[in-house]
Order: sequence, then structure tokens, then C-alpha cells
Amino acid sequence: MSSRILHPGLRGRLMSADLAAALIHDGDNVGMSGFTGSGSPKVVPQALARRIDDAHHRGEHFRIGVWTGASTSAELDGALAKVNAMDLRLPYQSDPQCRARINAGQMDYIDVHLSHVAQYVWFGFFGPLDVAVVEVAGILEDGRLIPSTSIGNNKTWLEQAGKVILEVNSWQPAGLEGMHDVYYGTERPPHRKPIPLVHPNDRIGEPYLKVDLDKVVAVVETHHADKSAEFSPPDATSRAIAGHILDFLQHEVKHGRLPAELLPLQSGVGNIANAVLEGLNNGPFKGLTAYTEVLQDGMLEMLKSGTLASASSAALALSPAALAEFNADLDHWRRRVVLRPQEISNHPELIRRLGIIAMNGMIEADIYGNVNSTHVMGSSIMNGIGGSGDFARNAYLSIFMAPSTAKGGAISTLVPMVSHVDHTEHDVQVLVTENGLADLRGKSPRKRAELIIQHCAHPSFRPELQDYLERARAGASGQHTPHLLDEALSWHGRYLKTGHMR
Repeated sequence: MSSRILHPGLRGRLMSADLAAALIHDGDNVGMSGFTGSGSPKVVPQALARRIDDAHHRGEHFRIGVWTGASTSAELDGALAKVNAMDLRLPYQSDPQCRARINAGQMDYIDVHLSHVAQYVWFGFFGPLDVAVVEVAGILEDGRLIPSTSIGNNKTWLEQAGKVILEVNSWQPAGLEGMHDVYYGTERPPHRKPIPLVHPNDRIGEPYLKVDLDKVVAVVETHHADKSAEFSPPDATSRAIAGHILDFLQHEVKHGRLPAELLPLQSGVGNIANAVLEGLNNGPFKGLTAYTEVLQDGMLEMLKSGTLASASSAALALSPAALAEFNADLDHWRRRVVLRPQEISNHPELIRRLGIIAMNGMIEADIYGNVNSTHVMGSSIMNGIGGSGDFARNAYLSIFMAPSTAKGGAISTLVPMVSHVDHTEHDVQVLVTENGLADLRGKSPRKRAELIIQHCAHPSFRPELQDYLERARAGASGQHTPHLLDEALSWHGRYLKTGHMR
């Protein structure tokens, strides 16, 4: 009997991954745990993929809907996408095979703000949730569940699913117990009450997940590592972007628009984000806090140095070395790190009230400040909006960043008009590339365009952007946001035809 499964009744429901997967049927909607590769089920999705693949070879129809917290791992998204097992995927993905299926029209994909997912499931907007497959680090004697390295939407999956399959992963450190804060006070309208969180490190719930034990149809033991994040060392471009942001934040402190310890930080995932965090760690600020959706290497370094006093997150997204260091001293990190459900970590009211400084990546922005963070050349999904919209619209400061070019200089990140809009000009306050920073606050569209071209565009594309703007000012029918509609998307069309935007 596993020492991680202390409830006698649930020990009696132990079975293999193959037997558990047999409890999932064609047409089911399945809520899977996992957020950025952390805390996703490891063996049931692979057993399910084998089962569905066998059914397809027999000529049987077998496809399911898969709902998660965010992106997961090759063992989940990759395994199921490979055998064309998913009829629908939501709310965010980053797996290459999953992306290929979506862009080939072989899989429906709903790109949803991460803060919306749980409540949309409560409201029944997506239909019934038939099965939940959730990884946990252990089961207590009374049936409460110890969450693992992410919470994501697990609270909602366990509440809403008709059947529950638990993967108990003994690879996850037992010391994770007590790091989580699961708030059970959310209600459906019109009975909602204020969420009593006033500091990023507040604990307002309990350290365990609850489940109706009668719904648990299978318990599967595993001993498999999370898929760790891989980050490259910051390069000159990402360090230049980080430098511009650091200078800007110091300027805001000097002018009294930010306190000396700043405001709680949110940062997207990736090499540029880690470079920004590295810059902050080496900068003049102390006693910072983070209220974000992923805890990555840069924030761990800030916690180690004392630059960051505490961090609230929905999941870990650490490199193998950082994860090993984290797991080696969980007693230390438990006092500084809180892991929450994403319905709380990404809650718009909390983001606005706490005054978050939001820093997120983008694919492209246009000269008026509209941002595309999800689509390549207008039609192909990259990953999804994730939580960037939750934070951008409600943040105290909304910052978007990217290198000024892509594909070896063939693509300009700054274009006359974005090919897809995720964040309108109304939600974008600051744009940053390696060339500079454009502070768009309090600026009309025409003034925004001047700043973005001057400060953010790559020198090789700047003259063409300036030429477009001047001709639009001379010839557009309206002069609030001047555009030449027959040219506005011509840069993208030219790239698709010639391989270069110029």
C-alpha cells in the first residue's frame, strides 16, 4: 500500500493506468490537471492515447474534449494530439503536435482568458465535464488531497466532474504539503462576495483540495518527473529590453508614480521575461513581491537574493537545476511561495486592486499600440492568450515586450496594423524592444504612432513605417487613427509571398 494514499477507501480503488483510461469514453469532456508542464497527469493520458489509437485502427470513432489549466506536456497534449484523440482543446496549449492539428483544422481550439475558464465551467458554457484526471502529491486519511506543483483549474475539475481519476505521484516531494492556498469562497452571480486577499502573500483558503469521494472511480500510482522548463541564457537583445524596463521603473519611482519597492510583479514565461527578472535582481529595488501565474527561474533567483520577499503563483515553471534546488529546501520556500488556483491568481479584481505591474511577451504590435500575442500571420495559432489579457487590462502598468524583428530580420515586430488583435490599444501602456521603450500613457493614437516608430521599430524598418504613417495622415478618410486600408496588412501579405516584409 502506498504511503501517499492514506484513505482506506481510496486505496481500494487503486488500478493501472490502462484500467483507469478505460473509464473515459468517446465524446467525454475531460478536465486534466497541469499548468506549463507542472502537475499534469503522467500515465493516464498516455494510456488513453493508446486506447484511442487502437480504436481508430479498428475504424471506431473515439475523440474527446480536453480542458486544462494551461499548457501541459508531451505526455498529455503531445500523446493525445499524435493519435488525433482531441476533438476540442481549451484554454491554452504550446505543444507542437497540438498546434499542428489546430492549424490544419483537425482539432477545434478555444483560446480563453485563463481567469474565465473556471467560471465558464461553473456556468455550463462549455457543456458538462464528464471526467477529471488530476495529479496530486498525496491523499490524507480523511480524503483531502495534497496538490502537486500546480493547481490551475483542479479545484473546479474536482467539483464539477461526474467522475474523478487521481494520479498520486510519489516523485512530487512530500514537502509540498502546506505550500498551497485553495480558496473555496467563490460563488456564482448574484451571490458573489469580495475575495479577502489584500497582500500577494496572504493565505485566504486551505492547503488542500477537496473531492467528493463517491466520484473517485480510480486511483493510479505514479513516480514520474514534471516536464521542466528549458531556458536559454539571456542574450544581448533580451538584456537590452530588460535594461529599458529597469530604467523606466526607476524613472517611475523618481517621479512618485511607483513606491520604492514597486508594486507586485507579474511576468510571462520565457527567456526575455527571465532577462527582465535578472535585471531587476541586479537592480536597486528591494523587498519586491510577485503576484503572477508562473514562478520561473528569474523569480527564484530574486527570492534567493532577497530582492523578492514573496511570490504568489498558480504553478512552477522551473528549469531542471532550479527545480532540484527548489525541491531540496521546501521548508524555506514554503514561507515565501504560495500556489493558488488560477481563478484567484488571474482574478481581474485582485489584479486591479493589488496594482500589478504586468510584463508580457508579444508576437507583434502595430503603430497605434494594438498587440497580437497569439497568431502568426493572422491565421495560425502559436500558443494562446493565456493570462496576459487578465493582467494587461487590469494592471497598474501594462508592459508588452519583444525583439523588434524575427526570422533573421525578415519580419518586423512593429507593423502598420496587426494581423490579429488580442490586446487593444486601450490595454497597452508600454511597448519595449531592444531599441527602446515607448510610454503610451496619455497619448492619442497619432502620438502613439510617432513614439512607437521612433523608439521601438528596428532601424531597417523604421523609414517604411514612417512613410506609411505620413501617407496615411495625408490620405486616410479619418485622421483619428489614420490607416490606408489597402496597405495596412500588405506587410504580412508580402512576407507570405516573398519571405520578407520589406
